[in-house]
Parts: sequence; C-alpha cells; structure tokens
Amino acid sequence: MALRSPQEMAAAVARTMKERTGRTVEEWVEVVNASGIDPLDQLAVRRWLKSEHGIAQNSQWAIADAAARAAGWRPPTLDEYIEQQYAGAKAHLRPVFERLREILAGLGDDVEMEGRQTYIPFVRKRQFAAVAAATRTRVDVGLRYTDAPDSPLLVPAKAPGQATHKVALGSVDEITGEVERLLREAYAQNG
Repeated sequence: MALRSPQEMAAAVARTMKERTGRTVEEWVEVVNASGIDPLDQLAVRRWLKSEHGIAQNSQWAIADAAARAAGWRPPTLDEYIEQQYAGAKAHLRPVFERLREILAGLGDDVEMEGRQTYIPFVRKRQFAAVAAATRTRVDVGLRYTDAPDSPLLVPAKAPGQATHKVALGSVDEITGEVERLLREAYAQNG
C-alpha cells in the first residue's frame, strides 16, 4: 500500500463519504451550518457529528475541515505551525528544534516535514520522527522503530506522532552523537 499525503487521505475520505454516511461532504457542510455550531470550532463540530450523528473519526475530521474552510479558515503553513509551537514561554526551545531539523532533514533527500498543531513530523516513506515542544523546559523527539536500538536515552512512547520511543531534550548541548545515531536509525528503519 502506497503512503498517502494528508491531502490524498482527505480526498479519499471525501470520495467515499456518501457511501459511509449517507451524505456528501458538501451536504454535511450544509448540515453543520444549519446546526448553529460555529463551523470554525472544529472540535465542537467533530464532537457534535459523533454525538448527534454517530460519524466515525476520519469522517468527522473531513467534515469539520471542510466546514471551517467554507467559513474562510485556512490551515497554517509549516512555518506558522513552528512559530506557534515555539512562542512565548517555549521560545527558548527553538534552537533545539532548529538543530534537530538540521540533522533530520540532512539524513536524506527524501525527508519531508509536515505541520501539525502540537508537533512537527519528519516523513520518509512513513513518519520516522516527530519533534514537539512538550513542556516549557523540554523538547520530545518521537522516533518510530521496527526494532528499537539499545540506548539509555530511549523511553517507550506512543507520542509525539507515530512514535514507538522518545528522547527528551532540554538544550542543544544534549543533542549528542548518541542522539544523532538514534535519529539515523529511525530514518533507516522507515525507508
């Protein structure tokens, strides 16, 4: 099965919406608009779709996204996601992110970055790393392994992103050769 981009996955959900829910995405947008719920509040729209209509999660996301876009919302750019994540009390963590980005993007020409609300995924054939400003003092690097290497730095995890393990970093100085080895291994196992 070929990996799909978020846009391709959303399009696939939209194509099969009527068959799964009885309405097209456009018809659901009309239902959302008639409900009185703010279409820009995507969480409220998703909750309402689940509680009132029993809509499954992927369909909830597609409908809520379409309703918000129809109301004028546009998703943030990658740079805007990064700016939001490393603002205010977390701004001092930005150099940690930038150093990780340099290493991860430098692992190969096939590495792509994507934007998410709370983390930045790094994708090859599938997501192999995700970087999140987890707290005011820590950046978590989620790493996806099929066979995790031995390292005292690795902790089993289910986040950020599609992580099987993570490494916690508080400063650029903590990005050691061992951390770089762990990043390279995640990249190699997801290609």
